[in-house]
Amino acid sequence: ATAPGTVLAALPDAAPEHPEPLDRVLADVQRLIVPNLTHWNHPGFLAWFAITGSAPGVAAETLTAAFNVNAMLWRSSPAATELEERVCDWVRRLIDLPGDFRGHVNDTASTSTLVALAAARHQLRGLPGADVRRRGLAGRPDLPPLVVYASDQAHSSVDKAAIVLGVGQENVRRVASDGAFRMDVAALAEAVAADRAAGRLPMAAVATAGTTSTTSVDPLPEIAALCRRERLWLHVDAAYAGSAAICPEIRRGALAGLDLGDSLVVNPHKWLATPIDCSLLFVRRPEVLRAAFSLVPDYLVTEEAEVTNLMDTGFQLGRRFRALKLWMVLRAFGAEGLRERLREHCRLARRLAERLAAEPRFEVVAPVPFSTVCFRTRAGEEADRRLLAEVNADGRFFLSHTVLGGRFTLRVAIGNLRTEERHVEALWELLAARAAGPAASAGDGAPPV
Repeated sequence: ATAPGTVLAALPDAAPEHPEPLDRVLADVQRLIVPNLTHWNHPGFLAWFAITGSAPGVAAETLTAAFNVNAMLWRSSPAATELEERVCDWVRRLIDLPGDFRGHVNDTASTSTLVALAAARHQLRGLPGADVRRRGLAGRPDLPPLVVYASDQAHSSVDKAAIVLGVGQENVRRVASDGAFRMDVAALAEAVAADRAAGRLPMAAVATAGTTSTTSVDPLPEIAALCRRERLWLHVDAAYAGSAAICPEIRRGALAGLDLGDSLVVNPHKWLATPIDCSLLFVRRPEVLRAAFSLVPDYLVTEEAEVTNLMDTGFQLGRRFRALKLWMVLRAFGAEGLRERLREHCRLARRLAERLAAEPRFEVVAPVPFSTVCFRTRAGEEADRRLLAEVNADGRFFLSHTVLGGRFTLRVAIGNLRTEERHVEALWELLAARAAGPAASAGDGAPPV
């Protein structure tokens, strides 16, 4: 196991003054870097949300590095700009979003959520004194505190966006969730009403379709109806589960209402075999996004009319050619090939959950709508922490944890293309053996992964 400081201790303090042979550099990659990585591409990586460096995606990343273009303007890279427009529209159609949504590619969902909430803040400009783009937030007695709403299960990127946007973390209302870890819509309505009564200005709500801890889906239709009544921008965080919307039965079932927000984030790098980073932000009113961010200095003025300049869709000027890998992945696997793999991941998760639920020593503590299973032993937190540590120390698997209802909870997130039924079976055997205690787990004979 790698101890903190291992790699630092092996690296010189200063950069070399003279060139080194490339073969020596590559040898050090093999010697220093590879053994001390956490191998996310391993089929036993089942922590957080798995990501896949698929062959077409890796090939595309190599080409992207070789092309080395900056897709800030249409003129700076016509192919990168127009491919991004087209591939985002392919995904829009695959997940059945209305035609008024327009998509672009960011690095991660944290950026996509920040950009979406900046657009939500900008759309307030029609209200008296709310022109934040021009006047800012500081020293504004004429502008009440802005408020963002999210469930107590929503991702921490919502809080970080509020910090960056000047809304402030104390103005993020963490709304209670129900027994299935979904946002309580009645509690959301009460929070909005209380803030209005206190003179604050509700700005946006973030509904999550596939929460980080449990992958629960907030009641999207009900939240959307409330946001329409209250004139709130609704951002839907479907960074993980949104990919599953390419499967019609999942889109109409667990993800019903995915199309009802003002903005939506989906991360192909989480569950569509696309190497990190690749996050799609879809916005129903792209003109609001452009109005929030478009800023064109003289040296970036171009003569082309009716073209997309991707620098207008966010705060970043430099933009990598991320669309190439998504395009190549979609073509190499095909929509139906990706659907088959998503369905198999969900099947494997359900099978594992059934095995855990049937074993008296374990309990499954959250619904399993997709491919993530949350569980713990009945022996208490100390046993749960020990089990997690022993499974991870075994070396064949890597699991993560969360806290649900104040209790330490283990997570298995299946999402790598290379994870097969034999791996999940081997994990089950390891969990069952380790939970039985040291004597039963010794020489358990689990098959190699």
